Amino acid sequence: MQTLILLSLLLALLHIWLLPMILNAKNVEYLLSNRDGAVEESAMSRRVRRASTNFKESFPVFLALCLLSIIVEVDNTSLAMYWLIFRALYLISYAAGIIYLRTLLWFGSLVCLIMMAVSFV
Repeated sequence: MQTLILLSLLLALLHIWLLPMILNAKNVEYLLSNRDGAVEESAMSRRVRRASTNFKESFPVFLALCLLSIIVEVDNTSLAMYWLIFRALYLISYAAGIIYLRTLLWFGSLVCLIMMAVSFV
């Protein structure tokens, strides 16, 4: 489970910092400034930003369920791995603009979180 937590933190780094930075490389001056003005973003950059916002909403729940699994000694390793796979594929499909697949992947990750929580009952 610890490995999956570390991999999820790597995914968070990719989601929240690396991809937005890479996709906005042409706006380095803006990124280094106080960001007071607006900046022109590509469609992919906007999609990655929205995917990042969605990730930030579910990531704390995932981490809490993983830590609780370790403390209570409930094996949620498979569900955590599936969540991580769903979220990585979600990022790719969202960035690529594949809408229906993206929705299915999001729903799969949500089911994983629910199943992880139910395993404590």
